Amino acid sequence: MPHVGRKLRKWTAHLLDLPGDVTLGLPRVTLIGRMWLLVENHAGVLHFSSRRLTLSTSHGVLEIDGRNLVIRMIGAAEVIVEGEIDGFRFHGGAFQDSP
Repeated sequence: MPHVGRKLRKWTAHLLDLPGDVTLGLPRVTLIGRMWLLVENHAGVLHFSSRRLTLSTSHGVLEIDGRNLVIRMIGAAEVIVEGEIDGFRFHGGAFQDSP
C-alpha cells in the first residue's frame, strides 16, 4: 500500500507541476559559496566531525566534506553547516523523476 501512496504523490506533483522536494520529501541541498550548506528534508545525522558530516535522507546518504565544519543549526528536517566546504555527494538510493 505505501507504494500506491508514493505513486499518487508523484502523479499529483507531476500534474500540478510541483517540485519534488516539496511533495515527495526529496532532499534539497543549497550551497552558498564554500562557507555554508543548507540541507532540507534530511532524516538524521549519521556521523559528524570537523572534516565530515554524514546525513541520512529519504533517497540515500549525503556526505559533506570540508575543514572546520560546524553545525550552526539543526532541526527536524533541516541542517545548516558552516566551514570550508570542499564538496558533497549522495550514496545509495534511486532517484526517479517521472510518475
